[in-house]
Amino acid sequence: MVASMFIGRESEMEILNNRYKSGKFEFLTIYGRRRVGKTELITEFIKDKNSIFFPAIEANARDNLKLLTAAIYDYAVSNKKTAPDIGRIESFQEAFDTIAELAAQEKFVFVIDEFPFAVKSDPSIMSRLQHLIDHKLKKTDIMMIFSGSSMSFMEKQVHGYKSPLYGRRTGQIKLLPFRYDEIEKWFPTYTPEELALTFGVIGGVPSYLGQFSGKVSVKQNILNEIMKKDAMLFEETTNLMKQELSEPKTYNSIIAAIAQGRTKLSEISTAVGVETGPLTTYIDNLISLGIIKKERPILSDVSKKTLYLIADNYFRFWYRFVLKNTVTILSGKMPEEYDSAVGQHLSEYMGLAFEEMCKEFLLYRDEKLPFNVSQIGQWWGGDPISKSQVQIDIVALSSDSDKVIFGSCKYRSEKTSVSDLNELKASAEAMGGTFKKVYYYIFSKSGFSPSLIKAAEKDDSVRLIPLNELYGRSRS
Repeated sequence: MVASMFIGRESEMEILNNRYKSGKFEFLTIYGRRRVGKTELITEFIKDKNSIFFPAIEANARDNLKLLTAAIYDYAVSNKKTAPDIGRIESFQEAFDTIAELAAQEKFVFVIDEFPFAVKSDPSIMSRLQHLIDHKLKKTDIMMIFSGSSMSFMEKQVHGYKSPLYGRRTGQIKLLPFRYDEIEKWFPTYTPEELALTFGVIGGVPSYLGQFSGKVSVKQNILNEIMKKDAMLFEETTNLMKQELSEPKTYNSIIAAIAQGRTKLSEISTAVGVETGPLTTYIDNLISLGIIKKERPILSDVSKKTLYLIADNYFRFWYRFVLKNTVTILSGKMPEEYDSAVGQHLSEYMGLAFEEMCKEFLLYRDEKLPFNVSQIGQWWGGDPISKSQVQIDIVALSSDSDKVIFGSCKYRSEKTSVSDLNELKASAEAMGGTFKKVYYYIFSKSGFSPSLIKAAEKDDSVRLIPLNELYGRSRS
């Protein structure tokens, strides 16, 4: 495993530093799923600044108050202030009043890490902070940062209209996992194929990326850091479910059903044994955690066509390969079984991850786009000519929807051929639509046949994009 280090997050650091230099009161929230790097971002930001860092925990109000008063004391001592008698601080109100007194003297950053835990221990904290901000802190240049892993709590209880803190915050950062191209910072010596596979296996969650080492192969990383009984990532999904959800067994069954290809609500309901009504609540909770997502064909609002997919690459890998090989992993025999149990299936498994990469390429990296993309997604439906179901991996639309890119993503060992281009064009015909300009993009892991290259050279609406280009490297 690589040593712990702070990598990336340049744009978020720029936001925080600009806010810090504003010369006025600032109150920002930073929220996102567990392991996404909220605490690391905040710690990196405040390392050269005066700060009171209160790490709230899942405990009672008394224990959390002790942590807050200790943080106040540490700040006062390190900044040569008159240290408050923390033994006399007996309530959160008194602690907050002390912070206000200190803020009147000097600029610093006040952090509550995992703010939902603090509120859970004492719900009055919200209204006390509201009063403190309105009557004391707004007159200072203090910077407050509250973080939270419970995205529903942060969005509803902190950002929401009914929240006591509504209208008080000056900004927010929703911290997301890193994009496919950003993980190259962890593995600068990896080839594009190794980078793609790493992203497909563990996604862009910093905590997971930190478990892998760029000094060994992706296969060896999987064996060392996932498919070994003492590896952190071996039990990560189970532990995360227990931490976040009250009925982990039901949620586990839902994710397992989706991983097995049951992507419609009715199919999941049958597999899990939960009626569709209650099932939607479970699914909404998994969506809020970033574990699954729902998709509809682009430009369609027909709910019957909704599919549920696993959004988190590591969860998808775990439920596809780790769960069913648990006995082999526990017996220590996975190295001998890896190629047959995992390796030979990776090209097929990587399909969805590669589609995600191609979409991110169009949205964030492609400098040759013929128009700015305003909508992007998939399309599936019936082909009236062939009487079969067809799917288009990527449909990207301009703001006025009169220009479109139809994209096909091929993550396989064979070169992509003219027949794949013809299939894409036929699927586009099945989708229909009146577009003034149509482009066909084909992404391929293994390159393109000579005949397809010639066809693309003669047709300026066709663009061929090899895997290397997704990483800004020259064609192989």
